[in-house]
Amino acid sequence: MKVPEDALVAFGSNLGNSLEICMESIRALSRHPRIHLCQVSSFYRTQPVGCRDQGWFINGVVRVETGLAPRALLAEMLRIESLFGRERRNRWGPRTLDLDLLFYGDHVIESPALVLPHAAICERRFVLEPLVEIQPERVHPVSLKSVSQLLKELNLTAHEQQIERMDGICFAP
Repeated sequence: MKVPEDALVAFGSNLGNSLEICMESIRALSRHPRIHLCQVSSFYRTQPVGCRDQGWFINGVVRVETGLAPRALLAEMLRIESLFGRERRNRWGPRTLDLDLLFYGDHVIESPALVLPHAAICERRFVLEPLVEIQPERVHPVSLKSVSQLLKELNLTAHEQQIERMDGICFAP
């Protein structure tokens, strides 16, 4: 049996009842016998990136401990996306659910099926804000910078994605 690893998963939705979809997807992830939910960030309303002609997203991050290998965890995340009607048509288009594996321990993997840490972490405020909320000192194993430092650096650039914490919304298992 594999020793549990710490993993961080981003969630997002902008089709349907996005808040409910995000909450239900977290519950679905936590129901797996080899995935233990440790932390859930606040929920955020975020301006779309890439294709801006669509509704705003609900986003956040969860921290789990898992005995699943990285590819098995990714497979479970893809299974959950499909349960919520995820269709992969447009790379940055609207979606009922998006689950991204951000970190899996300190593993660095580059394969066609999986890149760890997630390739776009450093460019996405909608990922970094909730990451900093739950693990501010988490070190990116490639850049060797904390996620707090990555967010500060992103805030110094001309990156203009708007993001709002949804106060009063909290996850209930």
